[in-house]
Amino acid sequence: MHKSGAVVAFTPPAAITQPSSSASACPYVPPENEENKPTKNASTLSKLNPLNYMPKVISNERADAQSVDLPLEREASTIPRGDGTGMWEYPSPQQMYNAMLRKGYTDTPAEHVESMVAVHNFLNEGAWAEIADWERRFGGGLRRGWDISRRGEENAPLITNILERREAMARAKPEKKDPSLVRFQGRPDEMTPKARMLQFLGWLYPSQYNTEPPFDRHDWYVRRFDADGNESERRYIIDYYSGPPEPTGEPVFFLDVRPAVDTPTAACERLVRWGGDVWWRRVEAV
Repeated sequence: MHKSGAVVAFTPPAAITQPSSSASACPYVPPENEENKPTKNASTLSKLNPLNYMPKVISNERADAQSVDLPLEREASTIPRGDGTGMWEYPSPQQMYNAMLRKGYTDTPAEHVESMVAVHNFLNEGAWAEIADWERRFGGGLRRGWDISRRGEENAPLITNILERREAMARAKPEKKDPSLVRFQGRPDEMTPKARMLQFLGWLYPSQYNTEPPFDRHDWYVRRFDADGNESERRYIIDYYSGPPEPTGEPVFFLDVRPAVDTPTAACERLVRWGGDVWWRRVEAV
């Protein structure tokens, strides 16, 4: 289960019965050099993530030493491609296993790959849902973001829907394009400043803050279109945390998704969202 403040359920991506062109296989294709070889400290998620470390072309044929048959079908994500040619597609479990073998990860049992791919596809969908929420809020500018954020996080979805309906009724220009994912980068060995600060607070106040570090970190590069059709690229940071399992044994994950502070505008977006929620809580308390 993925959580980001609240439990969020996602519909699994629809299956594609026939593997399509490898051109849509992965938003991040690292070069074949020493920096991208397996490292002892690399997290399982980054090693096996279906959007990470995937060559442009990978076989969908059974490997020589493979112990079980793996599905050959690929799944379509809900993540739009940055070049406007549809949605990103996840590799099949067989392609993922072949990619792991090619990268040197030979110690993963083939029978575990299908469930790993399913979990990681689910987390990717959750990460994109969080990014899409940021873009819906601030894609129209800081003022619009404040109008949504100043009534707190619990009211933000309702306010966003109201504003979007009003904008659709009054729109004189073509409808604004949706954000899209340009590329993806896994950085499991580079802890973010926020994660380091939370670790320090967990050391100072273990009863109030989680002491477990994130098990992975990703950077996603997103193409944003403003109301006038101008485009820009924004980087989002995702920290992945494990939580206590559900009573049923279902694993729980928390995603901390936010814009990277690469520009003053990105810093303001984070401040506006945090400040709006704090403001609303103070107003409610009066």
